[in-house]
Amino acid sequence: MTGARPASWLHIEDSGEESGKGRPLLLLHGFTGSAATWRPFRDAWPSTRQLAADLPGHGRSLAPPDRPRPHDIDGTIDALLAAMDDRGAGGFALLGYSMGGRIALRLALRAPERVASLIVVSASPGIADAAARARRLTSDRALADRIEREGVPAFVDYWQSLPLWESQRRLPPAAREALRAQRLRNDAAGLAASLRAAGAGADPPLLDALAGLRCPALLIAGALDPAYCDHAAAMGARLPDGRVAIVPGAGHAVHLEQPDRFRALVAGFLAETG
Repeated sequence: MTGARPASWLHIEDSGEESGKGRPLLLLHGFTGSAATWRPFRDAWPSTRQLAADLPGHGRSLAPPDRPRPHDIDGTIDALLAAMDDRGAGGFALLGYSMGGRIALRLALRAPERVASLIVVSASPGIADAAARARRLTSDRALADRIEREGVPAFVDYWQSLPLWESQRRLPPAAREALRAQRLRNDAAGLAASLRAAGAGADPPLLDALAGLRCPALLIAGALDPAYCDHAAAMGARLPDGRVAIVPGAGHAVHLEQPDRFRALVAGFLAETG
């Protein structure tokens, strides 16, 4: 732990704030999410102290104006490590979903001595082809402009219509409405800044670097999300202690679409890896 690290400005929901007990588990949501993503799992892993972050530009983590590049992945990792320092969590398990999964991978590579175990859900190790990555960067920037121009409600309508979320139409209406309401609580400027600085187009590929990551890792993907099943398999093949779990009946948001199976997978992995 480094006492010189500045205090983090990220908002963190800390299930062990009063007692400080339990193994720390840092939880990172996806784009348009927040710490609230993980509230349904507050009692799922009772031996853990869950620390759920609002990532920059999301929820209550709207960056102070004096912070240089607060929304990019390096700045996010700095803030996350400071947040864990603030809470006395020298080492911790790490779980990231989608955008949060990409950030989790980079955090584990940056600070491997801090990450005891790693769970990555529906995440990519980056776009390997430079031309494709440049096209994605252009697309992400155009979408960020659209968010600022049209506002969050119009953006959420568009976002939820994408093929990536097709399998979520099977969710009960109350669950779909709760998800929409959570997305609507975000800020247009914050989401746009996050997309420009930490979208997939701004994130260099890291697949080959995973061969040097020694912590136990679990790669989860939904069977109805074939591109991310492929990403999970590719990462599992590179990681020295990686294992892959493909969840039937789930698309990109495994934790929403098959929550019981997700709870069990994470519980088993945390128990196995101590």
